[in-house]
Order: sequence, then C-alpha cells, then structure tokens
Amino acid sequence: MKKVMIIGAVGAGKSTLIKALFGETDPAIKTQSLLYRDWVIDTPGEYSENPMYYRSLMATSHETAAVLLVQDATRSRNYFPPGFEQGFPVQTVGAVTKIDHPKADIDQAIRLLRQSLPEGEIFVTSAESGEGIQRLKERLMAIVHKQDG
Repeated sequence: MKKVMIIGAVGAGKSTLIKALFGETDPAIKTQSLLYRDWVIDTPGEYSENPMYYRSLMATSHETAAVLLVQDATRSRNYFPPGFEQGFPVQTVGAVTKIDHPKADIDQAIRLLRQSLPEGEIFVTSAESGEGIQRLKERLMAIVHKQDG
C-alpha cells in the first residue's frame, strides 16, 4: 500500500495530527527520523526547515501516493519555500493544524500554505476537538486507494 508522507515544521502538530487520524488520544512523541506506520510516513520537522533534507523528502515522495503539507495556525511564518509542492511527483494537499488554539489565525495559515501549495486542497483541522480530522482522513484514504487500485 502506498503511503501519505506528512511534512511540516518542528512543533507544527504532525505527529499529533497522525494520532488523531488513527483515533488515538495519547500524547505525541517528537519524531526523530522517518517513521513508517500503516498508510502514513511521519517526517521530522527539521526535514522541512533545512533545505539540506529536501532531497530526502523528494526521494521518499516517489514511494508515496500523496504528500500532506502541514501549517500550524499559530505560526506567522511559512517553513516551506514558494512552490514547494511542485517538487513532488505525487498529489499534494495541505492541512492547517491547531485551529482552536487561542492564537490561531486560520486565514493567515491558509495564505502562508498557499505560497507553497497554490492549487491543492487545504483542510483545517484540530486534533484536540476532532474538527476536520474525518474529512482529511477520508480524502487521504481515497488518494491512497486510488493509487493502489
């Protein structure tokens, strides 16, 4: 089964989002290396923040059905370069995390993500409340199954 590679800055909520996608509530642990789990590949935040790792992300994406770019709604900065999604040979979608945080600015997060993902779908999510999680999971699973079918 092809997987979805999840990319985002350190602390963006990637591992917490993955736990929510799997219906788990225990706290997430910082990802130190590429972690393969069921239909997901979790990547360390450093991979998106340091251009030295971009080649590894691009190479790994050849094994995937899709790439999910994660943007934290509490951050005022985009950690992906402009047009980042164009470097991947597979469908790329986006997710905004932490939408129910008091400092969240969802519109800004979407604008920042659009710099790197001009065309793809963007899902707004909260691992805490569960908002948007089921829709995102259904979309990602549809992409995975389409690739396998």
